[in-house]
Amino acid sequence: MELRLLHYFATLAEELHFGRAAQRLCISQPPLSVAIKQLEQELQAQLFERSSKGVRLTAAGEHLLGKARQLLALSHQAAQETRDVAQGTRGHLRLGFVGSSLYRGLPQALAQLQLSHPQVRVDMLEANSAEQILGLQQMRLDVALVYSIQPPDGISSQLVVEEPFVVCLPDHHPLCASESIDLAELRDDRLILFSNLVSPTYHQRIYEMCLAHGFAPEMRHEVRHWLSVISLVSLGQGVALVPAALERVGLPRLVFRPLLGEHPRSEMLAMWRSAPANPLVQALLAHLQQAAQMPDM
Repeated sequence: MELRLLHYFATLAEELHFGRAAQRLCISQPPLSVAIKQLEQELQAQLFERSSKGVRLTAAGEHLLGKARQLLALSHQAAQETRDVAQGTRGHLRLGFVGSSLYRGLPQALAQLQLSHPQVRVDMLEANSAEQILGLQQMRLDVALVYSIQPPDGISSQLVVEEPFVVCLPDHHPLCASESIDLAELRDDRLILFSNLVSPTYHQRIYEMCLAHGFAPEMRHEVRHWLSVISLVSLGQGVALVPAALERVGLPRLVFRPLLGEHPRSEMLAMWRSAPANPLVQALLAHLQQAAQMPDM
């Protein structure tokens, strides 16, 4: 059944007058009569009784009217929801994230997105940068929050947070007494670092920072998550260079100190498919940028 025919039928059923129904539909009476006959032929049922006194519904017409109203309401709802999704006010956003983003404004951004887009559902997947890029390419993710990495073809990117690396020490380390630390002072310490397989960019960046200060770091632990890095530091298994945001984690037995001099910085980027792009991506990016500028973030 065509929705147009059901719409004509429902209007006539409400008016029970061909002239008034045609006027409401902004058509003339003959096309309305033809449409009703077409619907009756398709259903093989008489829907109206016509007489000199007027028009009234048959039992079959009464039954169809309830169903027609449901179908027309569903059609209207589907059309409105489709427009909302296209405009980014409703829908589903699949978000990949690295663990440190939880301390770089992501919770605040998600809270604001929920307020501005209450009809949007966000599904979250924690994964390393390489896994998230693959998720974008395979259309399993709509947006990814990753460490500094070169986006592949077809992937757009935007810098969300840039911040310094700081030294993370166990609270019994002699350098805790210093207000700031020269990187060369860590030459005799074991360095806890991201696995080269998980985040080659970060691994290489920190390794090169140490080389620039005259030493190749002794690396005995290579892990997959920043929380694992600082947890091992708190257990006295070594020291680490971490993004400043991790000072907010609040693990016990840790001390953070800034580095002396100029060094490469830690970057978190948002990445998404250039096409087709989910319109909700830009809404989330706007909230992430606002959260990154908050003084208490």
